[in-house]
This record gives sequence, structure tokens and C-alpha cells, in this order.
Amino acid sequence: MKLVQFMLNTGKIHLGVLDGDSVIDLNSHVNWVPIDLVRFLHEHDQAYQKLKEVVSDPLNQRHPLNKVHLLPPIKKPDKILGIAQNYTDYCQENKLKHPKEPIVFSKFASTIIGPYDRIKHPTCSSAVDWEVELVVVIGKAARNVKAANAFDYVFGYMATQDLTAKDWMYKNGEEYVLSKNMEHFCPIGPCIVTKDEILDPHNLRVRTWVNGELKQDGNTSNLIFKIDELIEHLSSVINLLPGDLICTGTPSGVGSNRNPPEYLKPGDVLTTEVEGVGKLRNHVVG
Repeated sequence: MKLVQFMLNTGKIHLGVLDGDSVIDLNSHVNWVPIDLVRFLHEHDQAYQKLKEVVSDPLNQRHPLNKVHLLPPIKKPDKILGIAQNYTDYCQENKLKHPKEPIVFSKFASTIIGPYDRIKHPTCSSAVDWEVELVVVIGKAARNVKAANAFDYVFGYMATQDLTAKDWMYKNGEEYVLSKNMEHFCPIGPCIVTKDEILDPHNLRVRTWVNGELKQDGNTSNLIFKIDELIEHLSSVINLLPGDLICTGTPSGVGSNRNPPEYLKPGDVLTTEVEGVGKLRNHVVG
């Protein structure tokens, strides 16, 4: 399933499932289905099976995809966890040794925007960089989970850009909080693809284009710490909750490593793709 949150021209927000060129509306006649996927995951231990039952209801309305506005599939997760320096090619490009354990930072839910929303360029930065990433969506509470069982706790996958103000990052050593949490710095989507549709999350092409020019072209096979390792590591320290997002890292090709460096500016079009998940397309505005 490809789950989305969308808005109709009435202004109402609904939970839905992409099906070709249409969206199956899960709120069209079943009044117990919440519009918020985080709430749905909290309420149902077997969320995937429950959603399958709802999707198969013949009374569900369908809307043409071009008649709805796709919103972020998840708007208010409890946690957005980022992993730095987690691709072999990224470390090679930056002349870095592989970290001995995952380098973890956090992003705020307030930075989330939808797959086709505009990115407002911050006036305080002149070095906004792109970073395509595969996102893991946690499906149920996880604490002290072993790697062997980690995928039991995965609900699905998304694409994101972990936008970063590199001038702020390097002001005081490495400033992760301010540099990664400016307004609109976390476009996500276009949908959440349930894990059953991704045969191997460790073999997905991830790409970034700016104004149609390919900038990043990597593969999750180059992840240093794989998804199961990340879940084991994170859950050994904190409680992972339904709807939490793990941004798994970015490959080589970021703007700050180009000669000369390249950064996003108003007027640019940023396109992001994770194989099997879909594309984001975000215009940068002043």
C-alpha cells in the first residue's frame, strides 16, 4: 500500500491510499478511521491488516489524483531522527573515516512540509544544501530491539530531503540543531510505502536533481549502518514510537562538496527520488 494524507477542495483532510491515478478515500464513509496515520498506528497493533480491511471496502470513494492536494503523509511524529555520515561514498567524498557507531541528530516536526510544497529559503543562510534520504517509518513501539527482529517494527518507507544550512552547521564546530531545523527543511513523501512492497530496502537508488540537473545518485547498498542496526542502536537508548521517522543518511554529491560549492537559491526546483517510493518536487522561493 501507498498511504497518503490529502486535502480536497473543501479544505477537509483525509487519509488515503494511492491506486494508479486515483486515491482511495479511507474517510469517505468509515467514521472510525482517523485522518492522522500516527494516531492510527498507536491505536492498532496490527495496523497493516486493519488498513487492508478498510481499503477493500467497496463503498470507499475514489478521487482523481490530479484533483487532490497531497500533504505530508505524517505531520506530527514524536521523533525525527537523522543519521550523519552513514554512506561509504559520502565519507570518501569528505575524506572521513567510517564512524564507529551511528551519529544521531534530531529534526523538529515543525520543519515538515509536503511532497510538492514550496521551500521558503531562509534569509539567515546563504548555504542551503540538499541531502536525499530514505526514511524508515516505525510501526509500533520499540525498546531494546535486536537487529534480527528489527524489521518487525518497520511500517514502511518514505523519501525526504534533509535540508541543511551549511554555513550555520560550521559556525561552531558542527551545529546540527539550528542548521537542520529551519522552516521547511524536511519535505517528505510523496507517500508511505508499506514494507511489503519494498523487497530490499538496502538496494534502492536515491537521487537529487536541481533544475533538472542530477546532483546525487546513490544507492542504499552503501549504507554503513543498515536499517536493522540503526533500530537496534536507537532502541537501546530511547523508546521508538509508532510514526517515528528515521532518516538514514545521504550519499555523495551534496552541494557543499562541489568545486565551487553549490547551494539552493530562490527559483530553484528541487526533485528528490527514492526508488520504489516516489518523487518529491519542491520549488524554492524567497
